[in-house]
Amino acid sequence: MSPLSLDEPTGRYLSFVEREEIALLKAQHKGVREIARTIGRDPGTVSRELRRNAATRGGKPVYRAVVAQWKAQQAAKRPKTAKLVHNDRLREYVQDRIAGNVRRPDGEIVAGPTTPQWKGLNKPHRQDRRWSTAWSPEQIAQRLKVDFRDDESMR
Repeated sequence: MSPLSLDEPTGRYLSFVEREEIALLKAQHKGVREIARTIGRDPGTVSRELRRNAATRGGKPVYRAVVAQWKAQQAAKRPKTAKLVHNDRLREYVQDRIAGNVRRPDGEIVAGPTTPQWKGLNKPHRQDRRWSTAWSPEQIAQRLKVDFRDDESMR
C-alpha cells in the first residue's frame, strides 16, 4: 500500500480532515444532508463520497476515512504516462495539426479540415484566422489511423 498523503488538496476535492468528519458523523447515524451542512459541502458530494469510497470488508459497506482517502488517491492516479511525452514523432505530428502548420515535403501547405464560410455581419473578413485551418483533437485521432495504418506507436 502506498503512503497516505495528508496534504491539503484544493477546495475541489475532499480533504482527509473532511473525510474523517464524514466518518464520525456517519457513525453517529447522521443523514447525508446534515453531514453536508456540517462540513460545508454539497449533499451530492457527500453522497457520492459515501458510495464510492466506502470499505466493503465483511460484505456491507462501512465508511472509513483512511480507506476512503486511499481509494480516492488510487482513483486519481493516472495509470501510465501519455504517449505524447515519450513519442517525439507523434508529438510533432499532433502539434503541427493543432497549430494549423501542416506542410507537404515539397513545402506546400496542406489544407486542414473544411470549415463553413465565415458570415461576420458587423466585422470585415479577417485574414488571420489560423484557428480555422487547425485540426481538432478528434480529427487528429481519426487521421492518425489513416496516415499510420501499420504503425501502432503513432496511435
